[in-house]
Amino acid sequence: MAPKIIDPADPDDTGACGAPDGTRASDGARAPDGARASDGARAPDGARAWASEPAYGDTCQVRPYRSDRDPFLDNAKFLLIVLVVVGHIWPMGLVEGSRTVKAAYLWISSFHMPAFILLSGYFSRGFTGRPEQIRGLLTKVLAPYLVFEVLYTAVEAVAWGKPFQLTLTEPTFVCWFLAALFVWRLTAPLWRVIPWPLPVAVLVSLVAGTSTLGDDLALPRVLMFWPWFVLGLALRPAHFARLRESRVLRYCAPPVLVAGGVAAYALAPGTDVHWLWMSYGQADLGVSTAAYLLVRLGLFAVTALMTGAFLALVPRRALWLTALGAVTLYPYLLHGLLTTAAHAYGWDAPLRPLGPFGAALLTACGAAVAVLLSTAPVRRLARPLIEPPVPGLTRPRRRGNSPGTSEPRTA
Repeated sequence: MAPKIIDPADPDDTGACGAPDGTRASDGARAPDGARASDGARAPDGARAWASEPAYGDTCQVRPYRSDRDPFLDNAKFLLIVLVVVGHIWPMGLVEGSRTVKAAYLWISSFHMPAFILLSGYFSRGFTGRPEQIRGLLTKVLAPYLVFEVLYTAVEAVAWGKPFQLTLTEPTFVCWFLAALFVWRLTAPLWRVIPWPLPVAVLVSLVAGTSTLGDDLALPRVLMFWPWFVLGLALRPAHFARLRESRVLRYCAPPVLVAGGVAAYALAPGTDVHWLWMSYGQADLGVSTAAYLLVRLGLFAVTALMTGAFLALVPRRALWLTALGAVTLYPYLLHGLLTTAAHAYGWDAPLRPLGPFGAALLTACGAAVAVLLSTAPVRRLARPLIEPPVPGLTRPRRRGNSPGTSEPRTA
């Protein structure tokens, strides 16, 4: 049987071979979606965790899907990565040129990254800083970060004519997430001993927005998105089970999402999209401290509602897209290279005057790109970049193992 591919720096890969932090969430009992997992040592939240993390190239055999992963979480991951690709494939000229498109952009941006970060925190619950976990963090987060910093800088130099200036402490485009994940995961043990961690994280986020911060290690986003990672650390399988099983919550979810869309359309003309990027503070947005704090508190509430509504509607059973949710780092890192070059060469210019119709075409294109970049042939070619071997930290792959040729089975 072919080796199980692991999404090396995917914040929430909990496949049979282990999560990026070397832990795996399971409880030995059958989950609401029919998934079952078992292993050895007990994690801090009461879930069991793998005692060690498989190194690069270890042969981890694929088990039946239902005993390895939670289809609900993989479905959520893939749908979120599609929204990320769509948000990046829409040019800002198209977004700002149509009220409808801008409303859709605001709607997507209100929850897609917070939800992804929340899942990152959820799957970081078992991170305690053990040597094998630190090794995994270096090889599966830091290593691809360095590789793609070089690639993105090169693409920008060629496509946009910028000078090739490699600044590894200032993440380029989508690489900010890897830099942030590295910091967030390292601090996971700290949040377990801090009293009232979520209120503290919210306070840190608000203070960061009123402070003058540089771009080193994506610090503004690290601090301002932190509450969602900390919230994920605090969540337990029972919280997701309730979200999935409650009919009331599932019935309320569509009206919440529709209301979010209506509000986005109403607010679109006078709203600065930079509010949702979490890389701009009060000074950049040109508002008073009181106004900034009020808006940010309101955004916390809106994002929480939108994220909950989105997750409540995510399919709970294994579908064709479920296996793709196990390898989301591939489309995440690769799509930015394509969109950077595409926007530079103006391939989307003919679609900008089309407004919502142009956005619909780009949305279909973005979804297709997310699927394509998740396929086994693409992963096989890109694996040396996304899972680069690090001398002294990663083990050579055994002969006969074909990288990226297997997925969690869908039942």
